[in-house]
Amino acid sequence: MNASVTTQKDWWPSPAKLNLFLHILGRYENGYHQLQSLFQMLDYGDSLAFAVSTDNSEIKMDKPLEGVPDDENLIIKAARLLARKTNCDKGAVISLDKRLPMGGGIGGGSSNAATTLVALNYLWDTGLSEDELAGLGLSLGADVPIFVRGLTAFAGGIGEDITPAPQPEQYFLVANPNVHVSTAEVFTSEDLPRNTPPIRWEDYEFEKTWNDCQQLVANLHPEVANLLQWLVHYAPSRMTGTGACVFATFSDYTLAEQVRAKMPEAWQSFVAKGVNRSPLLDKLKQQR
Repeated sequence: MNASVTTQKDWWPSPAKLNLFLHILGRYENGYHQLQSLFQMLDYGDSLAFAVSTDNSEIKMDKPLEGVPDDENLIIKAARLLARKTNCDKGAVISLDKRLPMGGGIGGGSSNAATTLVALNYLWDTGLSEDELAGLGLSLGADVPIFVRGLTAFAGGIGEDITPAPQPEQYFLVANPNVHVSTAEVFTSEDLPRNTPPIRWEDYEFEKTWNDCQQLVANLHPEVANLLQWLVHYAPSRMTGTGACVFATFSDYTLAEQVRAKMPEAWQSFVAKGVNRSPLLDKLKQQR
């Protein structure tokens, strides 16, 4: 008998995020860094579809991601982890519509993993709570829980200590200088600042914060420095995460698009709206 598979493709959003600031406070004994950041959810990102099998426990990509074997793909790792933790014997063929750059600091891989956990928890009917899914996500990467919870939020610890922090509506021009920045290289560098004093969330102002990784990455990758210098002429600009993507902040969508139209063609870019609630949460609510 053939495996029973749902063939209709229902796409689930896998949104990008920005680190509006990133302060490195120190390093724990286990090597992880203590940080503070404001994770801003965007209304733009990748999409994932899941063809669920009820008679076959195989989990695979419909089309393997170029250069990433399934066994190393965070999407597959997330699905297998969920199946293992819940003793689920269902399978899935997963499709990915990839729009976010890899190694860009906007959370593409972590968001993909979170969407996989949230969507398959629903589609497989495995019944885990949001807290349980966030716990699973943390074992896949420090940024995964923020996408599982899906709210613009302040984060502390290694990124898992999350406090919802709604922000005024803004638009972001996000640009990628087409270089791949290794997060591991950044966090193991002796030149990374690791002694920024903590701030109180209540005192947050964009102008009084910064990204502790930015100067290091700009030194390692002149393309990032060039992009920052170009963008800052038009609006407040900063690198997100460990890079390489850089964002500029606008109150008006049209103005952001006008600046984007002036950018050199070598830089990939998009304009997105900052949202306080992830499109993934809205999708899950629609399903229920």
